[in-house]
Amino acid sequence: MTSTPKNLLPAIELETGIRPTHTILWMHGLGADGNDFVPIVNELALPRNPHIRFLFPHAPMRPVSINNGLVMRAWHDYDLTSSNSAFRENAASLRNSQGAIEALIDREKQRGIAPQNILLAGFSQGGALALHTGLRYPEKLAGIMALSCYLPAAQTFAAEAHQANSGISIFMAHGNLDNIVPMTLAAASNLQLQAAGYTVEWHEYAMAHAVCKDEIADIGDWLKRVLI
Repeated sequence: MTSTPKNLLPAIELETGIRPTHTILWMHGLGADGNDFVPIVNELALPRNPHIRFLFPHAPMRPVSINNGLVMRAWHDYDLTSSNSAFRENAASLRNSQGAIEALIDREKQRGIAPQNILLAGFSQGGALALHTGLRYPEKLAGIMALSCYLPAAQTFAAEAHQANSGISIFMAHGNLDNIVPMTLAAASNLQLQAAGYTVEWHEYAMAHAVCKDEIADIGDWLKRVLI
């Protein structure tokens, strides 16, 4: 494992073989860090080829309104709406993180990874950022994995989505016992994406705001189809 240069977000880097041809950029949830999903790599049961570089960036430290301004690792600041049924994102912080992820994508391109071999993944707030960034990215990407999350900035999505990723493969998964990101919110995001013409592979699991073994198996199967 290595770290990225100081001018980029710090990240844990793990490669499944020499001279990787694909990159999976995986964003953690609120208050966690890049270490959170490193152990899952060995559980995905991926084939030896292609060789994949996993990047697990650490979100910046920032005060988070939904947690009473407590400073923690967060991709963006947000709060609940007045109805407590949805989230209200701070647009500036969301776009700042979008730019930081795009910078990591650019570095992967400089290292010889074609954009169509770069996949964005994330859990919770990280999954929301994966959707936000991937659907707006101006070059075709391999796919988007969005776990236990929702589509942020839904009101501006139609105007800002880029045609380059109109056919991108999307994996969305959610726990039907999730008390952090309501299932209804995630399901609404899924319907919005499908109504906009996106192909979404939707999975539900009997779990809370977490990841389960069945989900990991389904992720591994999806990655094999998308990356090979």
